[in-house]
Amino acid sequence: MWNERIEKMPRNELKALQSERLIAQVKRMYENVPVFRARMEEKNLTPSDIHGVEDLYKLPFSYKSDLRDNYPYGLFAVPMSDIVRVHASSGTTGKQIVVGYTENDLDMWADCVARMLTGIGADNNAFVQISFGYGLFTGGLGAHYGAQKIGATVIPASTGNTRRQIQTMIDFGTTILCSTPSYALYLAEEIEAMGVKDQLKLKAGIFGAEPWTEDMRKEIENKLNIKAYDIYGLSEIMGPGVACECECQSGMHVWEDMFIPEIIDPDTGEVLPEGQSGELVFTTLTKEGFPLIRYRTKDICSLIYEPCKCGRTHIRMNKPSGRSDDMMIIRGVNVFPSQIEEVLLKASENSITPNYQIIVDRVNNTDTLDINVEMSPEMFAEEIRSIEKTERNITELLRSTLGIGAKVHLVNPKSIERSEGKAKRVIDNRKLK
Repeated sequence: MWNERIEKMPRNELKALQSERLIAQVKRMYENVPVFRARMEEKNLTPSDIHGVEDLYKLPFSYKSDLRDNYPYGLFAVPMSDIVRVHASSGTTGKQIVVGYTENDLDMWADCVARMLTGIGADNNAFVQISFGYGLFTGGLGAHYGAQKIGATVIPASTGNTRRQIQTMIDFGTTILCSTPSYALYLAEEIEAMGVKDQLKLKAGIFGAEPWTEDMRKEIENKLNIKAYDIYGLSEIMGPGVACECECQSGMHVWEDMFIPEIIDPDTGEVLPEGQSGELVFTTLTKEGFPLIRYRTKDICSLIYEPCKCGRTHIRMNKPSGRSDDMMIIRGVNVFPSQIEEVLLKASENSITPNYQIIVDRVNNTDTLDINVEMSPEMFAEEIRSIEKTERNITELLRSTLGIGAKVHLVNPKSIERSEGKAKRVIDNRKLK
């Protein structure tokens, strides 16, 4: 049973709770995080200037660079003796992003994921297979403890050994899958190859940790015969479960008793009017070990303020359309990988698969955009003329969507490397030159 008292809290009560927690959080950080205190002083602010959420806009932003500059523990707000766990990002560029949790932080995190699971109908009869990676990445353990909190049977499969994952689903009676959306599609591919779809008991999947489109959702739902739900989280704010869809699948509820979302203009930093799209910013209200005020996520999305049909009162966020730092500028045009994926999935008509790779390069001082897309086995068996026609059709669709030309190459089935974690969709060779 989901927490009706909190999740259906009237908006005025929710705002009062946020104000109370924000005031306490600002005071704690001012006293314990030197970087935050210095930024407050630069703005001539003290904790006494913050009287509630209406003053949130006055507070300074925080950035990913702050975490790297103060690596590993410089932004923690409690002594290390109170930190019971640390997690870190993959660290593909520069130093890792290190985050810490107190015992209370872990309880709060488990509660968020528990709300996520109950919001899609899970209970203590569910069998939840966690196919996110365990370890320093927040995905595996974050989902694990939330499932455990509702009394579900947790299957900590982690990533890897795909065929064994599928056999585990069959043998253990998995009803809910937690993974990246790209890995879910990889599993669906292998399930089809093994001919065991009718042996599965899957009912739902919770997918996150990488961008995915509505068309990709439909692809997963059709291939696995489940309902596919979106989640949002990032290590800096907590991990998976900051926001998630309910049974209505109409935006992800942000747990506003713990996090305040804002949408700002990514260029000016000004808070945008309700409903407008911009950069998502989060403030943590209850985190003790590693709190953040007005953290700029770089994710581009909008917030939904209308009440949800499910009865939950917390604001919803739309699926991010991209990240400001993922945006590619190609021949002067702004291009998001999600735009390309949406075109590919709509153009599939069973001729191509959802597996693709975007390659950006610079030749003779001109940017080039090549897109490798795997053919379906049916298309692979077609004549060359048919394949070339499909390439031309997709090329024209991309040109009309992006406003620039791209070269589309249909490649052999299963020739693009699969990922058991986050899929590497973009290779930008310009950064290497």
